[in-house]
Amino acid sequence: MVTAADVALLFLRLVLGLTMAAHGFNKFFGGGGIAGTAGWFESIGMKYGKFQAVTAATAEIAAGLGLAVGLLTPIAAAGFVALMAVAVVTAHASNGFFVMNNGWEYNLVLASGAVTIAMLGPGYLSADHQIFCHCWKNGWPGLWISLGLGLAGAIGQLALFYRPGSTTTGE
Repeated sequence: MVTAADVALLFLRLVLGLTMAAHGFNKFFGGGGIAGTAGWFESIGMKYGKFQAVTAATAEIAAGLGLAVGLLTPIAAAGFVALMAVAVVTAHASNGFFVMNNGWEYNLVLASGAVTIAMLGPGYLSADHQIFCHCWKNGWPGLWISLGLGLAGAIGQLALFYRPGSTTTGE
C-alpha cells in the first residue's frame, strides 16, 4: 500500500535527482558545453579539464537519475556527496555560506537531502523496492554508504586532480 511518506519520498527524489541530472546535462549541452566547463574547471585548479568536465557531467546525470528513480539509492546519494563536496572545496568554500554570494548553501542542501533519502530509504515507489522488495541498505547502512563512499570519492578526486593556483592543465 502506498503511503503519504512514499509519495513524499518520491517527490523529494524527483526534485533532487532531476535537479542534479539537469546540472549534468547542462555541462554537456548548455552554454559553453564541455569545452566551457573544462576551461572553468582548469581555471579553478582541476587538472585535465576536459576529463573532469565529462566525468562530472556523467556523474551528475547518473547520480541524479539514480536518486530520482530510487535505484541503489545509497550509491546514488554517495554520488551527490562526492560531487557536492568537490564543488564546495574547489569553488564555493571561500565565498561563505550563502548561495547569493556563490557560497556552499546549495551544495549542502543537495548532499544532505540525498543522504536523508539514503537513510530513510527511497520508499515503495522506487526501483529499489520494486527490484529488491524492500529499501536496499537504508538506515545506518544508507548513512555509512552515502557519506563514506561519497567523502572517499571526493577526497580521492581532490587528491588526484586538484591543484589550486596551478596554471598547467596536464593536457
